[in-house]
Amino acid sequence: MLLPIMLVLASGVAHAVWSMFAKRSLNKGVFLWSIMMIPSVLLLPVLIAELWKHPLSWGDYLLLLLSVILQGLYSWLLSKTYELGDLSQIYPIMRGTSTLLIPLIGVAFLHESLSAFGWIGILFMIAGFFFLSGIGQGGKQSSQPQSLKPFLLALCVGLCTTCYVFVDKLNLQNVSPLALLEVTNIGFVAGLTPLVLRSRALRQEWRKNRSTIFLGAILNPGSYLLFLFAMQQAPMAHISPLREIGTVFATFLGVLILKEQQGLKRIASSIVVFCGIMLIGMLG
Repeated sequence: MLLPIMLVLASGVAHAVWSMFAKRSLNKGVFLWSIMMIPSVLLLPVLIAELWKHPLSWGDYLLLLLSVILQGLYSWLLSKTYELGDLSQIYPIMRGTSTLLIPLIGVAFLHESLSAFGWIGILFMIAGFFFLSGIGQGGKQSSQPQSLKPFLLALCVGLCTTCYVFVDKLNLQNVSPLALLEVTNIGFVAGLTPLVLRSRALRQEWRKNRSTIFLGAILNPGSYLLFLFAMQQAPMAHISPLREIGTVFATFLGVLILKEQQGLKRIASSIVVFCGIMLIGMLG
């Protein structure tokens, strides 16, 4: 069991590191577009070959199109969130929202139930989100809307993630994981292409951050591949929550490397969110 645990922890750390690179970039949208364009070009022959050999029905193509649309919206929201919010504030919210919403949706609409530990985990996550939001932090009232905007955007990113996860689970019945990864890459790139064209900052971004763009292009799909390898060796329900250790690691990166404010408070809040995720995932 040690190897899958190490793989899934590495997956979470890799995701947090490329997110830090995105936060440090000059133009968040251009940087994200660049790191996703590289694997999009490399995986395009895989998608074309698979659809050529195994054509889908019109309904299946429409479901893939929905995945593209959701990924486009997700990429745009993600770039705006990185522009406005600190990594130590937004990352735990973006990563934790899906874990918070899915069990609540199950209880409300699917007649599922949560254990006492699951409800405690929900309360932990709500408390962590509250402290990260900046609500009631004191000081000038005019500063509060500014702190709420990235918080609300991060929630929207998490909500979008929840939606495309459900859609992609359906798409996996029709296409392979690599082909689906390429479909989502295309949607991600398409969502940011208008922003990149308007910015005219592509050459400047590559000149300044060429090395981190290449690293991000490896770490982004690499983090998910590590998770897939871990799932081959252990049950998903046991290891999936461990991947969210990235919430704590990203907060440390934001505080220690990016020198973001409210360090102790945000580190403590991210640990509370992670504990909530673990309680829901392991005992909920």
